[in-house]
Amino acid sequence: MTLLEKLIGHTLIQADDTWGLLGVMCVSVALAIWLEQKYRWASRISGCIIALILAMVMGNTGIIPTASVLYDDIVWGIVVPMGIPLLLLECNLKKIWRDAGRMLTIFLTGAAGTLCGAFLAFYVLQGAYAAAGGSVRNLAAVASMMTGTYIGGSVNLSAMALQHGLQGTDITAAAIVADNLLMALYFFALVAFAGMRFFRSRFPHPHIQAVEQGAAGRDARTQAAAFWRRKDISLKDIAFNIAYAVVVVLLSNVIAGIFSPLALEGMAGNFQEAAVDFVGKFFGSQYVWITTISVAAATLLDKQAERMHGSQEIGTYLIYLFLFVIGVPANIYTVLTKSPLLLALAFIMVAVNMVFCFGAAKLLRFDLEDAIIASNANIGGPTTAAGMAIAQGWTKLAGPAMLVGVLGYVIGNYAGTMVGILLGA
Repeated sequence: MTLLEKLIGHTLIQADDTWGLLGVMCVSVALAIWLEQKYRWASRISGCIIALILAMVMGNTGIIPTASVLYDDIVWGIVVPMGIPLLLLECNLKKIWRDAGRMLTIFLTGAAGTLCGAFLAFYVLQGAYAAAGGSVRNLAAVASMMTGTYIGGSVNLSAMALQHGLQGTDITAAAIVADNLLMALYFFALVAFAGMRFFRSRFPHPHIQAVEQGAAGRDARTQAAAFWRRKDISLKDIAFNIAYAVVVVLLSNVIAGIFSPLALEGMAGNFQEAAVDFVGKFFGSQYVWITTISVAAATLLDKQAERMHGSQEIGTYLIYLFLFVIGVPANIYTVLTKSPLLLALAFIMVAVNMVFCFGAAKLLRFDLEDAIIASNANIGGPTTAAGMAIAQGWTKLAGPAMLVGVLGYVIGNYAGTMVGILLGA
């Protein structure tokens, strides 16, 4: 509980004050975008990270609650699914298939790094965790949950919590807070890596160079302002973009609903059950079909997609709202006072993932941007990876980021389950 909550008995803006929270969220995102486009220091950090920081500050000081229907039902349930189809309208597979192959290689290498990090973190911390009065079995369960989320996403963390019977417990709440805090800080680090001479001198970085060269010849204060310069857009464009996004999400939900009943509630007993379970989980994912339909439209109907002006602007704004929500639950006080070892576990896993991703990119002579976005897709999931790619101006990487990130949703549960079994959760 923050000092403000102790003084007045609740956060300044309460969880059921939807309009108040929406106002804070929209003003914060507008401020982040304005700063990014006006000041060079903010442009280097990026508006998405500024939005995350603003959310963390307000969540940790008691200005806004860390949980709300607005976050879960509206932003996660509506804003994110609608933003993805709009962002992917420029992802023509005929142009980016080579980039997708590179990113998949780094992503899978990063997933292996996450597994190694889980085992390393558990064996390094189990003694200290037990000495502090914690259950080593619970630590193993947290390692399982973190493996799921650092290969897939938050949905995998929840699935692992359910599998270990820890849903709604303090240990799960602490793990979620540690996850959100580490994820927010890591996003900041990834953006910083893109601007560091150390990394630029050791990796090719064509997407960064393209953005900088494109911005150099324009009259703008920052690269972000140059990239997001004013464009032609009409009422019809807005109507078509919103209708397109809603139809894609609707079709995706219908198709996913056909396959999702095939997924098993428990573990598969044989190869046939495992195959059916894989089909149910993969093709029963809403995001698989949102990505598939969106990329198919962008590839097969590329001329029509190019005429839908404003799709990137609207989609990016929706993703900024999502990134703000990501930063809200990162309660630093709770983690530092109640579960610092869980934060340490998450840090070790993220650090090992980073070593694997950047090490693979260096050995295979892949681009710096591939390593950054692939690692983001591991740690944050497909939506944050695509959002970062767009925010940085690396639009061609948004499609590959979504594709590999969604695959992580599937393999994350299997990897998390394996870690839990081997560590005795």
